[in-house]
Amino acid sequence: MNKTKRTYIPAELKIDFETLQSFYEELLNRKIESVAELEKWMRDRSELEAALEEDFAWRYIKMTCDTTNEALRKDFEYFATEIEPKIAPYSDKLNRNLFESPVKDQLDQEKYAIYLRSIEKDIRLFREENIPLFSQLQVTQQKYGAITGAMTVEVDEKEYTMQQAGNFLKSNRRELRKEAFEKLGNRRLQDSLELDELFDRLLDLRHQVALNAGYENYRDYAFAAMGRFDYTPEDCFRFHQAIEREIVPLLRVEAEKRKRALGLDRLRPWDMEVDPSGKEALKPFQGGNELTDKSIECFSRLDPYFGMCLRTMKEQGLLDLESRKGKAPGGYNYPLSETGMPFIFMNSADSMRDLTTMMHEGGHAVHTFLTAELELNAFRNLTPEIAELASMSMELLSMQHWDHFFTREDDLRRAKSEQLHDILKTLPWVATIDAFQHWLYTNPGHSRETRRQAWLDLFERFGGGFSDWAGYESFQENLWQKQLHLYEVPFYYIEYGMAQLGAIAVWKNFRQNPEKAVKQYIEALKLGYTKPIPEMYRTAGVRFDFSGEYVRSLAAFVHEELEKVS
Repeated sequence: MNKTKRTYIPAELKIDFETLQSFYEELLNRKIESVAELEKWMRDRSELEAALEEDFAWRYIKMTCDTTNEALRKDFEYFATEIEPKIAPYSDKLNRNLFESPVKDQLDQEKYAIYLRSIEKDIRLFREENIPLFSQLQVTQQKYGAITGAMTVEVDEKEYTMQQAGNFLKSNRRELRKEAFEKLGNRRLQDSLELDELFDRLLDLRHQVALNAGYENYRDYAFAAMGRFDYTPEDCFRFHQAIEREIVPLLRVEAEKRKRALGLDRLRPWDMEVDPSGKEALKPFQGGNELTDKSIECFSRLDPYFGMCLRTMKEQGLLDLESRKGKAPGGYNYPLSETGMPFIFMNSADSMRDLTTMMHEGGHAVHTFLTAELELNAFRNLTPEIAELASMSMELLSMQHWDHFFTREDDLRRAKSEQLHDILKTLPWVATIDAFQHWLYTNPGHSRETRRQAWLDLFERFGGGFSDWAGYESFQENLWQKQLHLYEVPFYYIEYGMAQLGAIAVWKNFRQNPEKAVKQYIEALKLGYTKPIPEMYRTAGVRFDFSGEYVRSLAAFVHEELEKVS
């Protein structure tokens, strides 16, 4: 696996603090008298940081691929507790050296504007007393993956992971769907207390971080720390309102249609995933190898470069796709900062949703390849709002070539219909999770009971009442514990909603002019994080907008497209 050639640090760098310290000291004490010397200093620092990021990436990847391996967990924790805390003060000093440099103002201000404002933000937020808290958070939040990765259920005398058992919710046998729903819910309840206790610890640690940095609550701190320069909490609330007013009513109509199609007096939670026509769930592929090969063909048809990205990852062994016991939940695309390629991790159980996940993570992967040659590592550290535009747009763009997965026209139409319905369902779920996080962190010290009630209120507000949960209230009130982001990446969720709107607009452009839309998509992704978010969206040919009017227009377009495939 080829990496970017190093020019500052040795080709083989031992990752321990004593070795790293000499490089940080050299950077800290280097004499800089010209812009050229400052830019060389920035590139050298970038090279060191990229090497450390990739080392950390592999520790995380290996740990999530096997949460039962104690050695892999300790390897990850070593970096989190012995490397990061000692590097943090040096990073702060280097930031301050940059800002105090007498030649800083001679830098190309347009080229470095985003980078410099991020550095300024890091200086403003840095607190020595938060370093051990960040280490505790790194270690503590990984316990979520160990807890949930060990969950399995037995159906028809066979053991399944939670992801595999979730496929039964699409069965046209209602009793089997109910059995699977109950077993999944009861299994999660077994660990709900432990997950509550874990979340309480995370809430306390995060709140203390915020207080130390001079903020009243973690929400306000998180907005600053995540560099949300281009929107505010009030903008998020406007997004919530737009989804409630424009999307939830559409889904309520769809729920009524589902109820009639299934011939039911009331919809139950286990009735929400089955195909309302009564047909068995779609099976777009069998196993990770077939998923990979069909995805490569699909991407290649869309653009040869896209296919090359996935083909290269397959050749380099950068895919772990299938669900198995002991594997952490969820899916991700983890960029490898020096290699210029990513690793795709997911929990495929051969379902339609897994096809969408592969398209999503594949979009992230293409983004990683397209930004690999950017000069500074910081330019490649993508803001989530544009990263998710890349992935969610790919879900929709790739539909043009899903005939690689579905040879029967009826199955292809069903797949597209399911995808478009899922888009509409995604938006209220994003609003629910984001609104819940606003509540969580602006109400520090809340009880578990008030937390559960806040969740239920929001779940109802954004359409949770489409089905009847009577008798399963305990499942419903703990449903939020399924969402990995709440535990591991707090406040990373509204981006999915913003990017989903952008992705619909990208796809709308594609339907009108495929070649132009793909070109604009590529040009936006190539920017990495070197421009403000609204400008990157404009480069993609769309608006960074979550007003009611914009949501309404995009929802109407999706509805029109749904009519064509229904």
